[in-house]
Amino acid sequence: MPTPRLLTTDDWPEPELRAAVLAGELVPVGWCWASPAEPQDPALRSRAFTWRVPDRRAAAALLTAAWIWGAVARPPDPVEVAVGLRVRVGADPGVRLREVQLGADDVVVTGGAQVTTPERTALDLLRVPGTGAGEFDGVRAVAVSALVALGLVDVERLADRITALGTVPMARQAERRLRALPPLHVPELPGVGRGTDLR
Repeated sequence: MPTPRLLTTDDWPEPELRAAVLAGELVPVGWCWASPAEPQDPALRSRAFTWRVPDRRAAAALLTAAWIWGAVARPPDPVEVAVGLRVRVGADPGVRLREVQLGADDVVVTGGAQVTTPERTALDLLRVPGTGAGEFDGVRAVAVSALVALGLVDVERLADRITALGTVPMARQAERRLRALPPLHVPELPGVGRGTDLR
């Protein structure tokens, strides 16, 4: 009989799951657990997201989406989700909900969950207000840099998309933040192509 890729507190009590982590039998995957042999891919992480946020109208966004795409090591607390305009979704205090206009090309479905595309994720991370005036916190900067380094986001296309925003709030800030990211060097990898400096 096949076993599920993810285990949750619906399957086992949390103390047993945590004991299995200490024994090396399981690893945490967001709010769930999996075998250490299980590939930590976007489909697995998005399934963990659907357990945490079961409403399929909510799309993983910002750092939650960056975590699903593998750009950050852990999901944020609170979970960050986006819903379309005028969509009403119930959310608990551990979920930060943003109502935004999402185009059909801004969201993909992976592992049963809606997730903002890597490009839309980077765009949103660049536009989100910082904790202080003009501030771009380290985690968001690392997430954008990682999305680029992983080859999931093309910097020139992202810059063009920011320019196309015109006078939308935080568009100029997003341009400045993108320019301020440190240059990334992606080494040559077998089957991927030559090394490239990305700005």
